Amino acid sequence: MDNAPIIIDSEKCKGCKKCVKGCPFSALEMVGKKAVLVGDCRACGACIEICPFGAITARKEVNKNQAQLANYKDIWIFAEQRDGKVQNVAFELLATGKELAEDRGCNLCAVLLGYKVSNLAQELIKHGADKVYVLDDPNLGEYEADTYTDALNKLILKYKPEIILAGATAIGRSFIARTATRVHTGLTADCTALSIDKESHLLHQTRPAFGGNIMATIMTPHHRPQMATVRPGVFQQGEPDPDRKGETLIEQLEVAARKLKLIRSIRKEDEEDDIAEAEVIVSGGRGMMKGENFALLEELAKLLGGSVGASRPCVDAGWVPVSRQVGQTGKTVAPKIYLAFGISGAIQHLAGISAADYIIAVNRDERAPIFGIANLGIVGDVMDVLPALIDVVKKTKAGN
Repeated sequence: MDNAPIIIDSEKCKGCKKCVKGCPFSALEMVGKKAVLVGDCRACGACIEICPFGAITARKEVNKNQAQLANYKDIWIFAEQRDGKVQNVAFELLATGKELAEDRGCNLCAVLLGYKVSNLAQELIKHGADKVYVLDDPNLGEYEADTYTDALNKLILKYKPEIILAGATAIGRSFIARTATRVHTGLTADCTALSIDKESHLLHQTRPAFGGNIMATIMTPHHRPQMATVRPGVFQQGEPDPDRKGETLIEQLEVAARKLKLIRSIRKEDEEDDIAEAEVIVSGGRGMMKGENFALLEELAKLLGGSVGASRPCVDAGWVPVSRQVGQTGKTVAPKIYLAFGISGAIQHLAGISAADYIIAVNRDERAPIFGIANLGIVGDVMDVLPALIDVVKKTKAGN
């Protein structure tokens, strides 16, 4: 395999079989007493690290596109807006994007798509954007994946950004992947950490993998732009600077006409209360025993001015709608206070609440994993603790 990502030196290979056993893609086999590449190598590097004799090395290829890659510059943030309001995830991305831009030594730019939204540019500048590219077009008035993909694709071809970050929201997830395909690059979804490598200047995109059991760091060395999505609540948004100055560029690009006709837009009432935006979240798990008991959580949440959340098993059981699911497969949250009742703390759930300022957990099992990250833990039956806590809050609010 002349174009294989790895090279095996048969003279150094001692036939220990460690690389064969350690290859996660079964791409290596023993032929005689030597390791041979026979399958689809994914260039993960596992065999290189495992080999005790230094017999396996990465193929060093001259990147023919290196000169072209140098033409790409700046970090872009997709500034998602809905009904003329910038979503908080855009401000969160600008906060972390500002740090990345400082490390990379480049501009931080925001991309604003919509109709009659140019007035939002100054708000993005106050939150850290050096430039705001505004594509204001009637075809972008209501979100449609095809028109948004076409618009962002044309901006990428015109300006060649090095990095593009977007929120892993319903909108971000549905068209950012299409855009990445359109410009022939990769996309790392649901990142929990981002950083710039000091030597290669590549974007390190870290996300949970294999069911959340490991954290994988992904890079895009040979294609541009480097693209990633981040769930709302993963990063903290910074304070706006009212005196900050920036540049607003109103683009005059022709956007593809909408393929679908919008008949009407319906917003469900229960979606108006977005748990991703809540400062206090009262969540329940299987320890709540049945859906009817969530009425207690709703009562406590109302007293505290918060929202009700749930772990995945409760959603799967039909006790609460999926919009209330907290965790890696639900919504990542960053409230000031997170109260967990009857939630054991699966790794996926813990990943979704790690940004919370203060976590209070109630569980009958004193060995429940959630106690490992809780600031305050109470070992007990939630059906005993919840009513008592509600009474205390009521008396406190009444001044007794």
